Amino acid sequence: MTLNRNKGVFIGGIVAGVIAVVVAAASAGLLDGIFRKSPADTAKAAGVVETATQVKIPLVALDTGKALFLETEQEGRKFYYFALKGSDGEYRAALDACDVCFKSNKGYRQEGDGMVCNNCGQKFPTARVGEVKGGCNPHPLSRRVEGKYLVIDKVDIGAGKDYFPGRRG
Repeated sequence: MTLNRNKGVFIGGIVAGVIAVVVAAASAGLLDGIFRKSPADTAKAAGVVETATQVKIPLVALDTGKALFLETEQEGRKFYYFALKGSDGEYRAALDACDVCFKSNKGYRQEGDGMVCNNCGQKFPTARVGEVKGGCNPHPLSRRVEGKYLVIDKVDIGAGKDYFPGRRG
């Protein structure tokens, strides 16, 4: 009887330990790649409308301050970009490509109020997205607010073709 109880406590301890590791990994963002939605699923869930000439992103989808990572295809080539509401309250957009590290084709991630280059680790505030050009900054995209949407012209996205040397992994 004591042996079975100790065995149960031991197995319970292992299960609790595994749960703790999974929770810690999820909290640290280590499982994001496994559970992350595709850009197409993210766009659909956010209510993004893509026409032949524009991308219209509902402002409400950006009001959390969390970057919305998107992609579009032009002439058989994929273009990656993101939009967000900066810490200054402005709606912003940029190519998901660094002016310096773009050849790595790794893009950015968001950590709190900062955008971080996935290649070199450079971090800068969201209030600078779409404003600062050059260096390790995401390449700015022209955008405008029209009613309840942040509007980006596809010609502006396509102008960044040199920032996407190939497929992303």
